[in-house]
Amino acid sequence: MTTNVPEPLLALTNVNTFYGQAQVHFDLSITVARSHIVCLLGGNASGKSTTMKIILGLVKPRSGDVTFDGASLIGLSTPQIVRRGIASVPEARRLFADMTVRENILMGAFVRNDRDAVAQDLDKMLTLFPKLGQRLSQRAGSLSGGEQQMVAMARALMSRPRMIVMDEPTMGLSPLYVDRVLELIRTINQEGVSVFMVEQNASLALEIAHEAYVLQTGKIVLSGPARALKDDPRVRDAYLGGAEAA
Repeated sequence: MTTNVPEPLLALTNVNTFYGQAQVHFDLSITVARSHIVCLLGGNASGKSTTMKIILGLVKPRSGDVTFDGASLIGLSTPQIVRRGIASVPEARRLFADMTVRENILMGAFVRNDRDAVAQDLDKMLTLFPKLGQRLSQRAGSLSGGEQQMVAMARALMSRPRMIVMDEPTMGLSPLYVDRVLELIRTINQEGVSVFMVEQNASLALEIAHEAYVLQTGKIVLSGPARALKDDPRVRDAYLGGAEAA
């Protein structure tokens, strides 16, 4: 019996990455299907952040390939990769603290020349993130962590991406904003945008993801449907508090 698996949009294939003589990835292979949410789980120093950097062209693997919509991304600059349809919501938001919320959001449209459509998309962002409409003229650095995360997500969406890569999107947020951010990730995905997220909060990530991978010291040790991994005792013991969390 066959299952209807969506066509891959992003694929990392047998990627080996080094920092000097230290190897970070060992034949890393990850696939993100079209219109799916995929989460990458792992502890500190497992290679998660380097995976994000490879996708965005910030680090070049020594071997292997990274393809997006069938075309290799190896050797492309980050702006070129953004133009291909990948946007980033980096760890710790990385906003321009002294610029206004409006200016930060519009920075996401730097690869676009269609001013009228950019203005329409800004209005759309304020519908999706209504609280930001009350903060447009404020300095981004004066916002709460949850509000800053919404600015970072709106900024990413302004490039009209086909996929968003998110590094620890719930880190440092209050429980209220964690739930809101996860709800927004679902909403964005339902509009057809694929999502690849690195997240240490495994319980939350596995709730919204379609597929998941577990990375340990640069190697994928578990992968499969997120629901199945959530019930896997190895994942429960490592990330979900053991049998008591079941």
